[in-house]
Amino acid sequence: MNGIFIIAHAPLASAFRQCVLHVFPDNPAGVVALDVQPNMPPEETLAQARIIFDQLGTSHALVLTDVFGATPCNVAQRLVDGVNSKLLTGINLPMLLRVVSYRNEPLDALVARALTGATQGVMQVAITAPQNQARRKHDPDQHDHQQ
Repeated sequence: MNGIFIIAHAPLASAFRQCVLHVFPDNPAGVVALDVQPNMPPEETLAQARIIFDQLGTSHALVLTDVFGATPCNVAQRLVDGVNSKLLTGINLPMLLRVVSYRNEPLDALVARALTGATQGVMQVAITAPQNQARRKHDPDQHDHQQ
């Protein structure tokens, strides 16, 4: 099973983890978070990230960050270098819930699920009756309504 590691600006990583625990209360150990504090040196953040990564108990994980080019993403890039893990940036809640739902799939398939969840989770919502809202395409491999 793939571990999921969220690294984001404080308090976003912990907030995302709490959302996961709200939806999936039976699986707290497989999802970990690191809130990157302001003014914390990147080397110290990386050291904390390595400790938390080791606590996942798996050699492969999907690491999710909030903003490309910011400290959380830069730290995550160094963390996954040379290990069997993948890194995605631009985390949103639909992406995260999709990842948790499909975390038993191979890591490359999990990345595809995450990207699909992220993009399908962003939509304009009509203020008129639901029957007037445009339908969106679903993931062809998915036959349920989970994000």
